[in-house]
Amino acid sequence: MLLAGDIGGTKTLLGLFSRAPLRPLPVAVQSYATTKYASLVTMVEEFLQDQPQGRPRIEAASLGVAGPVIDDQAELTNVGWRVDGRELAVALGLSRVRLFNDLVAIAHSVPVLDSSELHVLQAGEPNLSGNAALLAAGTGMGQSFLFNDGHRLVPAPSEAGHADFAARTPRELRLSEWLTAKYGRAEVEQVVSGLGLRNLYHFSHPSPCVDLETTPDLAAVVTTKGMAGTCAHCREALDIFVEAYGAEAGNLALRAVATRGIYIGGGIAPKILPALSEPHFLAAFRAKSPLNDLVDNAPVKVILNPQAGLLGAATAANATVHY
Repeated sequence: MLLAGDIGGTKTLLGLFSRAPLRPLPVAVQSYATTKYASLVTMVEEFLQDQPQGRPRIEAASLGVAGPVIDDQAELTNVGWRVDGRELAVALGLSRVRLFNDLVAIAHSVPVLDSSELHVLQAGEPNLSGNAALLAAGTGMGQSFLFNDGHRLVPAPSEAGHADFAARTPRELRLSEWLTAKYGRAEVEQVVSGLGLRNLYHFSHPSPCVDLETTPDLAAVVTTKGMAGTCAHCREALDIFVEAYGAEAGNLALRAVATRGIYIGGGIAPKILPALSEPHFLAAFRAKSPLNDLVDNAPVKVILNPQAGLLGAATAANATVHY
């Protein structure tokens, strides 16, 4: 049996998968409130003990973690405990547990996703011998490269969500100045993420359209009112978000030479597909002269599977087992 995990600061998904030649098959998946547990080992032990057929024997384990992974260790800032792959390996009786950045975990799912789990924004003309890349706006902004080594796509980590925000228009230049005054510098994540939607709400609204003291999720306000057209300022904020998302996706396509395609993950994109399907996203994606042809031909697809990170972790574990 394979053990997979998708570990976030708020929620953690753990899953058991059976081996398969390409895409492992889910057997049991359980969601946990991360902060209720003292450590990952404690959570995993409870998950395994709760299985109706008894504690399974784990052949391989891989987990995605919301943060940079160094030497099979990662710090979860909002949780207060360290994820240590070596500690979990000892508990499971394995020689190694593989830890990945959460975007790398999602990237491992890309080769095994089927067409029903993808929404095509641009079909393009993919070059299957080329690279692919992934970006995902959720709580933050994550990115991963998928380099083609001649045999398979090899995911690589990135912290490019914290790179500088590249303003392209007078409106975005004003936004960049506003973000710099607030944070000291303007990052991509401060625009294209849940945090970004909250920033864009404050940037675009001369006065609040909701009671801020009783509205816990400003990002949802922006997307809901923006798509419905019930608040012109929310629509402006959503337009900035969509255009910046498209521009950053195009930047990533250039950085990775992603002729095989760009994949968009995270929790926000599936919720705003109508907005992403309007011309603004692809117009910003394609505005990359003199390399317009490269981005024009790159497929752009939104990942619809909400458990792509867990599937990717399981796929990585599956690849370590010899048949």
